[in-house]
Amino acid sequence: MSRYRPADEKQLIEVVATAVANEEPLEIVAGGSKRTLGRPPQLPHTLDIAAFAGIRQYEPEELVLTVGAATPLSEIESALAAKRQMLAFEPADWRMLLGSAAANPTLGGVVACNLSGPRRIRQGAARDHVLGLAAVSGRGESFKAGGRVVKNVTGYDLCKLLAGSYGTLAVMTEISVKVLPAPEATRTVALAGLDDARAVAAMTHGLNAPHELSGAAHLPNADGRARTILRVEGPVPSVEARSQALRDELKPFGVAEILDDAESEKLWKGVRDAAPLVADERAIWRVSLAPTASTAFLGAVRAALDVDYFLDWGGGLVWLAVHGADDGGAAPIRAALGGQGHATLICASAALRAAVPVFEPLPPALAALSARIKDGFDPKRVLNRGRLYPEL
Repeated sequence: MSRYRPADEKQLIEVVATAVANEEPLEIVAGGSKRTLGRPPQLPHTLDIAAFAGIRQYEPEELVLTVGAATPLSEIESALAAKRQMLAFEPADWRMLLGSAAANPTLGGVVACNLSGPRRIRQGAARDHVLGLAAVSGRGESFKAGGRVVKNVTGYDLCKLLAGSYGTLAVMTEISVKVLPAPEATRTVALAGLDDARAVAAMTHGLNAPHELSGAAHLPNADGRARTILRVEGPVPSVEARSQALRDELKPFGVAEILDDAESEKLWKGVRDAAPLVADERAIWRVSLAPTASTAFLGAVRAALDVDYFLDWGGGLVWLAVHGADDGGAAPIRAALGGQGHATLICASAALRAAVPVFEPLPPALAALSARIKDGFDPKRVLNRGRLYPEL
């Protein structure tokens, strides 16, 4: 296996063009922390883009940051924290979950996988914060999309297309994102002892109330008890008033306590990083569905499988750790979904990830559309071949 390390865009284009000419696929690697996400790509060559790193331009007053795609998140977050700003989509750190503790998560990896944390219910996904990018397609052609201002898109929004494509369409080299001020204060209103149905009802009630929540999760086994948590962020006086009003609003669901900044930070970091499921060798799934459907879905899954779980996004995201199922629980989980959601296998052995669909199977029309898009960007299938689906 060859490992290519281009130092600039010209060399990157040459590497991709050679791969196209020889029809030899490339596995794209930057920090390597998410290398086991998706199907296992057993490809002959590795394309290491670590040289495309560093903060290129940061304008705190304009809330815009431009970096090389391989820039570590730790470097970005440190620079933003110095100006009391943040990546509002709250990118997760799954290194403990994926067994990649020695690797460095990068912004390019986060955008390529479109990963967002608990704040997604208020601030949107990673793709919603990408203003522009530069990349090299699977044809060996460089291109730019978007720009450095919020209203910059005419025609096709290629930034959103590449976000979540897992590197199968193009190699991103530079990314511009919008950033936001970090909250002055954070409070968490926590209820104890609710079952799944009551927890979803409480989260729905809180999200529909005028308190501008930035997180709503249910942990059925947090230190031996069920906890339903709702997060309030912003200026100190506003947060104090809103959290107390929310506590009063939730009285029909039980007596709630209000957690301070330190407790809240620890708790929500755990939700963001899927800490409740970081344990042993299990198949771990991330299931997106309508919040109102999560209780029935969990009932069907728990009747068929031995699982640990928790809920995020007000019940719209279900994390599952499956014990002892030959297919990692793929068949019962997707049967319970009934096509009304998306189940992604996040963590499993390479053999299991090769044997079952890691991502939700595509209906024929959508599969054909995806293939046409792939043909447009990478007709020879040289970039991360097979990472999403065997044919892509």
